[in-house]
Amino acid sequence: MPRNSSKPHLLTKAQARRIWLHAQRLDVSTPFGDGPEATRAAIEHLGYVQIDTINVIERCHHHILWTRIPAYRREHLHRAQSVDKSVFEYWTHALSYVPAKDLRFFIGAMKKHRKEGHRWVGSVSKADLQKVLTLIRKDGALTIRDIDDDVLVEKQHPWASRKPSKRALQLAFYTGVLTISERDGMLKTYEVMDRHFGWDKPPRPASAKEMSGYLLDRALRSQGIVSLDSVCYGDAKSKPAVRQLIESRVRRGELVPVELAGAGKQGHWAHPDVIEAGGPGSELVHILSPFDPLIIQRKRAHLFFDYEHRFEAYVPKEKRLFGYFALPVLVGDDIAAAIDLKTDRKKRELLVQKWTWIGNGRRKGLKNRIEDELHRFERFQLAV
Repeated sequence: MPRNSSKPHLLTKAQARRIWLHAQRLDVSTPFGDGPEATRAAIEHLGYVQIDTINVIERCHHHILWTRIPAYRREHLHRAQSVDKSVFEYWTHALSYVPAKDLRFFIGAMKKHRKEGHRWVGSVSKADLQKVLTLIRKDGALTIRDIDDDVLVEKQHPWASRKPSKRALQLAFYTGVLTISERDGMLKTYEVMDRHFGWDKPPRPASAKEMSGYLLDRALRSQGIVSLDSVCYGDAKSKPAVRQLIESRVRRGELVPVELAGAGKQGHWAHPDVIEAGGPGSELVHILSPFDPLIIQRKRAHLFFDYEHRFEAYVPKEKRLFGYFALPVLVGDDIAAAIDLKTDRKKRELLVQKWTWIGNGRRKGLKNRIEDELHRFERFQLAV
């Protein structure tokens, strides 16, 4: 394929799926190896791993990593965050674990919050902010449970807290003064960022040009084939600069346009080598989190897989199709089922609430293979 060709390369959905699955490392059984280092490697490759509070089953950050690291243990993520300090928490399209080596790409957002505040936090008085910062600087890292003298106030946003100290901790986190040095379930320990990382001075902030390159390269690495929407997911303001960067790389032959079946006028691009190599294909079975990078961009998942995922935890029971917490089941390069699961921790068992076959997913022998993977998933759920 000529490297300077701007003629769109035609891809079927099946070809595109295999490329995306390979980029997500879902087509091989142990893409990142085993042990604690695999956790760092997986987060660095994916770019971020979303955090969520729902624990009907194991929380999504552990689930996403387990999907790609069969021998994953929860303590591996704790080590990466709190001991090796190779990952940190910050906002991408949602609160996420992000590689520490990418921290400078988030300093711009931190500076913006210092100037403008954060709409979800609500107002924070200088006295409340100074109180929590003085406590941490003097006595070391702490959690909100270590502060018990708050007088509750009214919420200014549905996601805000009534505790002034919690608001202050959250604002200091978003502004980059504090970082989350440890997490126990959803209980966060806050520490001064400079002290946590042992910096003499913080990393140099990324320029606007570097930021566009970071977003594009992160997407190309973890998605294989990208669109403007998929690169800038949750960050619409970055689209004009990213579009210019894509166009310049196409002119230099570093990217090629892709015409994806069913995409209409939506443009897609990929590295020429990725198109030439394609995806090797796989018959692996994966029980995916609804927050998995393969699923979280719902429109993209629908385009590639002809599967429209419904997250129905907030949908009235009578209107649910797949169930309260349905998980897509990936078999090879096809979404074959959606299974609503719940972990009964007292009885120590994984409960199947509802099983829905998707498209032509139901076929001979497949239910047994999915059940084998469910048993493995149950062992992970119940492991302490």
